[in-house]
Order: sequence, then C-alpha cells, then structure tokens
Amino acid sequence: MNSAPNPCAEPQPTSGTRFWAGCVLTSIAGLFLLFDGACKLFNPSFVVQASQRLGLPVDLAPGIGMLLLICSLLYLIPRTAVLGAVMLSGYLGGAVAIHLRAGSTTFETVFPVIFALIAWSGVYLREPRLCALLPLRR
Repeated sequence: MNSAPNPCAEPQPTSGTRFWAGCVLTSIAGLFLLFDGACKLFNPSFVVQASQRLGLPVDLAPGIGMLLLICSLLYLIPRTAVLGAVMLSGYLGGAVAIHLRAGSTTFETVFPVIFALIAWSGVYLREPRLCALLPLRR
C-alpha cells in the first residue's frame, strides 16, 4: 500500500503562481471565445463562408453565437466558472462533431479539443476543489 500523502485529499489554498497561471489561461480562453461568439452573433462574411463550408444554415450563426457568449460569460464569472467550463465542453464537443462531419482538416477538428483543455486547465489551476474531483498525480 502506498502511504504517500494525497495532495488532493483536502482542498488546499491555491498558491499565488498557480492561481495567476490559471487566470492567464482563463483569460486567453475567455477572450477568444467571447470574440468568436461576437463574430457569430453579427454574422460577417467570413462567418457566413465558414457556415456554408461546414454545411450549417447561415441563419443559425447568431443563435450559436449567443449560446457561446452565455457559456463564455458563465466561464469567466468565478462563481460559475465550473458550470461554464462544463457547458463549453459540450459546445466544443459539438464543434468537433461538425468538423468531423464536414471533413475539415485535422487542425480544425482538434482545435476545439485544445481549447477545451486550455479552458479546463485555467479553472483547475484556480479552483482547489477540482483537485479532489480530478486528482492528477505528480
């Protein structure tokens, strides 16, 4: 039996470096997702072209943009960050499915997964209670 202490057994206060690294990752993900949601909301020509290439009706883009903005705002509010990350995971999973169905490039298909990892890393580094839920070993 391994008697090494589990660093995630009890939520420990987040160190300053870990907290700020989480804030940086959260900011990067949040700002990109807010920008992407706003672009879809206003439906400029490059969004119309991307929608057509992916086989999505163009009139869905504003609704998708509103959904992304709501999920992103929930993610950026500290009290609802975990809920926002869960909702963004669903949104980004749908993006992967759409890209797979449309036959997009590998990068376009994997990019939402990378962004989900960045978003979750930001929350994980800032929220010590997630360590007990998702214990990562050193």
